[in-house]
This record gives sequence, structure tokens and C-alpha cells, in this order.
Amino acid sequence: MYEENTLYPSAVNQQNNFIFRTFLWMFIGLAVTAVCAWITYESGLFWYFFYENTFTTLLVIELVVVIAFSFLFRKLPPIAVGILFFAYAVLNGVTLSVIFILYQMSSIVILFLAGAALFGGFAIYGYKTTSDMTRFGPMLMITLIIAVVISLINIFLLKSGVLEIVLDCGILFLFFGITVYDMNKIKQWSMVSGDNKKMYIYGAMQLYLDFINIFLRLLSLFGKAKR
Repeated sequence: MYEENTLYPSAVNQQNNFIFRTFLWMFIGLAVTAVCAWITYESGLFWYFFYENTFTTLLVIELVVVIAFSFLFRKLPPIAVGILFFAYAVLNGVTLSVIFILYQMSSIVILFLAGAALFGGFAIYGYKTTSDMTRFGPMLMITLIIAVVISLINIFLLKSGVLEIVLDCGILFLFFGITVYDMNKIKQWSMVSGDNKKMYIYGAMQLYLDFINIFLRLLSLFGKAKR
């Protein structure tokens, strides 16, 4: 593992450039999602998707895009990887339009900012830490899969409000850990990847997903519902 104080100026510039581009792609992706979510809600398209029962189809397409992105990004050219990233951002924006139906706008804005602050804090910690985080990756992924499976069981079978709150809290803290892990991993990539466009787009997708999940869990826990 490289230490920051041993990097030559050119290597530091390479690292900073890689991380800047990663966050730039992430922010653009979030902006695309926010705009698409608002347009879907404000234009009334949400109700079309709702009454046509196409939200499930959209969610399946989202899942397919994420799987394609994760498993094919090394084989695809950078432009294809970028298209998949923005395709997911658009689809996610359409499905996330539901939050404008369920929650008060003031609550959405406040919790978005709170999520941004928490995400930023854990991302900074992931960047600054000198600990080797790679050993935590498999454990975090296995724990996340277990939590998602339990969540699905609760939604369709148990329907326990208490369990839902516990799961939301657990998954929220889990994504704090995943954010630290992903940022630390991106830091390591930045030292060896150079100007590899696909790698910083992939890193942007990881951070994008971390932030979205932190925001949604905060919204689920603390969001004020519309009456």
C-alpha cells in the first residue's frame, strides 16, 4: 500500500485528478437523478407509471443495468460504461419520484443535506485512514445481502414495523461502513489507475449508490409523511 507522504508530486496530481473526476461523475449522476425524479413527479408521469403498474418493470431494468455495469465494465469501452451509468441515474430518478408523493418537501431537503453531510464525513474518513480496509469488503457485502433478504421477507411476509425500523438503522450504519470502504478503495485505485476513465466512472457509481442508500434510509427513519 502506498503512503501519501511517499508520493511524488506527479503521483499526487494523478491521485487528486482521479478522485476529482470520480466525485464529478458522482455529482452529475445525482443531479440527473434529482432532475428526472422531479420531472417525473411534476409532469404527472409518476401517476402513469403507477396506474400502469410499470414501477416493478423499471426496478427490474435498474437491476439489470447495475448487474451489466458491475460485470461488464472492464470489457466495455468507456463511452458504454458512461451510458450505463447515466441510464441508471435516469431510471433511478424515475423510480425515486415516489418520495415526492410520500414525504414533505422540507423533510426531503433537510434529510438530503443531512445525508450529504454524513456521507461526506465518512468519505473523508475513508480517504484519510491508513488502515487496510480490503479485509472488510466481503463481510460488508455478505451483511448487506442478509439485510436485504430480511427486508424483503419483512415486506412480503412479516410486515413488522419494529423490524423495519431496526433494519433501516442497521442498513444505514452498514452503508456508513461501505462508504468508508469504497472511498478507501478508490484512493488505492487513484494511485495505480492513471487516466483510466472506466475506473473513475465505476468508483462514481459505488459512491452514488452509497449516498442514495444513506439518504433513503434517513428518509425512511426520519422523513415527515404527507397527510
